[in-house]
Amino acid sequence: MLYLWVKTFHLLFIISWFAGLFYLPRIFVNLAMEQEPAAVQRLLLMARKLYRFMTILAVPALVLGLTLWLGFGVGRGPGNGWMHAKLTCVILLIGYHHACGSLLKKFEAGQNQRSHVWFRWFNEVPVIMMLIVLIMVVVKPF
Repeated sequence: MLYLWVKTFHLLFIISWFAGLFYLPRIFVNLAMEQEPAAVQRLLLMARKLYRFMTILAVPALVLGLTLWLGFGVGRGPGNGWMHAKLTCVILLIGYHHACGSLLKKFEAGQNQRSHVWFRWFNEVPVIMMLIVLIMVVVKPF
């Protein structure tokens, strides 16, 4: 029964974290296009709050995932190559999260050099990563 509770809350925090990973780059698209100082400040405030909140959500998502893997043995042992692919994606998503923080700092310092088009493409990365993770976890292709 404990396993099901841990799994449920892991999924809840993952979904919540991904909401931030999807939305923060969209704010970056708007920041890259915005010229009005008041609107820029409002978007920066939104981005800062969202980044802080999604960081808080990422921590229990990762801790609960590690609990499932190391504590309950999900994906351990032979025939669980899918878990290695999933963990690789998780590490890349943590890097993406960190990159969002770095980009936010550049916006705050007025040093962004990237276009709104670049941020539109950047915004697609978590969608692709989520698709790969879902395939690994549900289909378990290897």
